[in-house]
Order: sequence, then structure tokens, then C-alpha cells
Amino acid sequence: MSFVQPGLAQEKERMWRTLTVSGRGVESIPTTLSEVSLGVEIQGKTAQEVQHEAARRSSAVVALLKSRNVEKLQTTGIRLNPVYSYNNNVQRITGYAASNTVNFRIATEKAGTLLDEAVKAGATQINGISFVATDEAIASARQQALKEATQDAQQQASAVFSSLGFQAKEVVSIQVGGATAPPPPILYRAEAAKLSSADASTPVIGGEQQVEASVTLQISY
Repeated sequence: MSFVQPGLAQEKERMWRTLTVSGRGVESIPTTLSEVSLGVEIQGKTAQEVQHEAARRSSAVVALLKSRNVEKLQTTGIRLNPVYSYNNNVQRITGYAASNTVNFRIATEKAGTLLDEAVKAGATQINGISFVATDEAIASARQQALKEATQDAQQQASAVFSSLGFQAKEVVSIQVGGATAPPPPILYRAEAAKLSSADASTPVIGGEQQVEASVTLQISY
């Protein structure tokens, strides 16, 4: 024969009689910021020539970006490579290509005008644009998504208990899933020279970003 203390028996019974439900919350917020990657690429006969010209143009572009108070400005790539030609299966160097790339963040409503200005300052490539919400908006949406996920889980539990004729007692376990905002897709890649020929400012239009959260509740009955 075995004996179980009354307290332990009640604890086991409480844990055995539980319902686990998972709720999901999603908040959509406007993407008011543009993350831009642009650069300067130069080709020429000598390494010194192309590196000097790339540095000169890049300095002008960076000076422009700083004057426009862009956020999170950083250099993301500096390259110098030989350019080859092939003739009768013989490889020979015909020149060099140098490129400097920077990333930055700016209000979407200002992005189109700034891209045009950057091209005039010396940028030759726009590698991509993605849209994001502000950090404050994402944090606020995260809190709201967690609330919605919790309410969703509670509503599911209520429906189950009501159908089975049980009475919920207490929440004995809570698990919070990652409330995250998926990385936004890149909008486009373009040669900056094509944009500079346009008469009007380059149109840049943002969209919405979703912040998702999940909450799992274990409820005794």
C-alpha cells in the first residue's frame, strides 16, 4: 500500500485538470520610415583613379545625407576589384571598379526628394528601399498585440469550459511568444542614373507593418 499526502494529491489533481490554450494578436501600423541603401560605383583604368573618384563622390553623398539629418547612417561596403576581359581564353585586366555603399533611415515622405539629391551629389546606385515603423510605434503595437493575444486565449478557454460545463479556476501557467515585427521587404533595386533623368521627384510610398504576438495559458478547472 502507498500513501500520498493530502496536499500533494490535491496539487496533482489541480495540475491534471488543466486546459491549455494559445491566443494570437496582430497589430498593423503605418511604416513611416524608409531604410535606404545607396552607393557610388566607378570604373576606370587604374586602381588609384577609381578609388580616388569613388571616395570623392562618396564624401559628397555622405555630406549631403548628414546635412539632411538622416538616422542610422553607416558605411556597409567598400570594394575595389579588377575588371577582366577574355580573349582566346586568355584573361587580362582591363581596368578597375570601386564602390562605396551606405545605409541610412529617413522619413518616407522625404525619401524621394533625398534620393534625387543624392544622385545629383554623386550616387550611382540605389540598392534597395524597405519600409519600417518607428521604434516607438512598434513598442506600442507589441503591447497591444500581447493584450489581444491574451484576450484571444481567454475567450477560447471560456468557450471550451462553457461547452463542457466546467468552471475555470485559475491560470496556473503563462507563456509569452515573441511579439515581433517581420523585416520589411526590399522595394526595388535601380540604377540611380535612371532616376536622375526624371522630371519629378522619385515617388516613394510606404505601407503597413504587422506586429504579431502569442500567449499560451494553462488554466485549471
